[in-house]
Amino acid sequence: MKSRKSSLIVALILGISLLAACGSEQEAPAGDVPRQAEGEGQDMAPLGESAGNSVIVAMGPSSEPEAGFDPAYGWGAGEHVHEPLIQSTLTVTNPDLSIGYDLATDMQVSEDGMTWTVTIRDDVSFTDGEPLTAADVAFTYNTVKETSSVNDFTMLKEAVALDDTTVEFHMAQAYSIWPYTMAIVGIVPEHAYGPDYGEHPIGSGRYLMKQWDKGQQIILEANPDYYGEEIQMKQVTIVFMEEDAAFAAAKAGQVDLAYTAAAYSDQAVEGYELLSFETVDNRGFNLPTIPAGTKEDGTAIGNDFTADLQVRRAINLGLDRQEMLENVVNGYGTPAYSVCDKMPWYNPEAEVEYNPKEAEAILDQAGWKMGADGIREKDGLRAAFHLLYPASDSLRQALAADTQNQLGELGIEVTIEGVGWDTAYDRAQAEPLMWGWGAHSPMELYNIYHTLEDGLAGYSPYANESVDHYMDEALAASDLDTSYELWKKAQWDGSTGITQEGDIPWIWLVNIDHLYWAKENLKVAEQKLHPHGHGWSIVNNVDQWTWQ
Repeated sequence: MKSRKSSLIVALILGISLLAACGSEQEAPAGDVPRQAEGEGQDMAPLGESAGNSVIVAMGPSSEPEAGFDPAYGWGAGEHVHEPLIQSTLTVTNPDLSIGYDLATDMQVSEDGMTWTVTIRDDVSFTDGEPLTAADVAFTYNTVKETSSVNDFTMLKEAVALDDTTVEFHMAQAYSIWPYTMAIVGIVPEHAYGPDYGEHPIGSGRYLMKQWDKGQQIILEANPDYYGEEIQMKQVTIVFMEEDAAFAAAKAGQVDLAYTAAAYSDQAVEGYELLSFETVDNRGFNLPTIPAGTKEDGTAIGNDFTADLQVRRAINLGLDRQEMLENVVNGYGTPAYSVCDKMPWYNPEAEVEYNPKEAEAILDQAGWKMGADGIREKDGLRAAFHLLYPASDSLRQALAADTQNQLGELGIEVTIEGVGWDTAYDRAQAEPLMWGWGAHSPMELYNIYHTLEDGLAGYSPYANESVDHYMDEALAASDLDTSYELWKKAQWDGSTGITQEGDIPWIWLVNIDHLYWAKENLKVAEQKLHPHGHGWSIVNNVDQWTWQ
């Protein structure tokens, strides 16, 4: 039977976090340094009862776009991944994560994948009354290519407007998943775009920005000339609060919907229900696959213990994900086996069953013998590693503590340490780090596992030529369905890949549900799988929310 030590450690960590009111899960996407939250006690616009066609939503401070509502500087990407509410996009992702249309009415790709031709609607205007044309689309994409600080547009050579309703994308390289990029790039008006656009955005989407009190709130009003389905929720107020403040605001009835964490899920809020939405917002840690060494710049890289393939396989089998779900997130989540669980490109071969006896047998057969102190050794090397987690994140701290306890039962010594993002990326080249990932695009898989110019993957040292080849083929495919099969083969093709029987360079633990306190008479429209980041995804379809 599993020791209760894990449950006690996790409960202690989460309990302290809750009592100290610092349990906020700062969900920064990998590659971004989380922004410090605004100080408590700041002046807030007074909150009150919502009208029958308005709603007040509480989000975390990190969800406020520092650079404003400009797609070139992160709006619609990273922490703000969603279909931009203020701007329109060419495509959207459907509930099953297939591609649908917004501005686009048709799209074609050349056989070599180097030219995408997109036809757009002819009945769309910006909120200043000017028509939206293919010239605005081309301007937007050429602008984000040159200036984007978040998204990678190196695959795009140039966008060209052929006429008012036709735009061509000339690619620098074949990129089959271009429709997923088109789903997050909001179209801006060429005639009204300038340095202050982010603070005073003009778009053609469902809402226009009425007011932005930085550090406090954003008020959106329905676009009266919107071309799509009738907007039900006419006004949306987004207030930025830490988790404890959002919880207090819900208890006081000051907000209609507030994000929260599993640490609060056993509470009760009068007049509210706890909503839970499935995600591909996963947590897991990397295992460096090469022996310890040093880069030219002096950065440590590699790990002698985790470089052993059998060690990585034993760790993957020896972790009880269901126990983690129950003890760390109070059951609000699903086991994670890859960075793309539940996606159209997910390979179910990644799934494993918890089997500690098999894990022990693997370690025994690989020569890792149990020592007198309960820790294994092999050729003088101790079965041990240092597991890092973001110091600001109580959830990842709890997962690290649970991992430490469970692997200790296998004879693997794990020490854990909270670190800042200023050092975490470099240290993860040699020491496993508890990460958060998950996006509505196969590029998440590519970014984690594909090698870079130095011959190793970027976030953790790993390389497999076959995995690279399948992902390169997937990007060069002429249609999405073909690319999905190639992404699956990159994970496991029957003989090699990144799953249990392959190289297993990352260990995935849980996909956390996104939790919200919502007033009982608020009808939140059906949600698709949320990506990483407990932010704007919830309001993707806020225009279709209703009061009952």
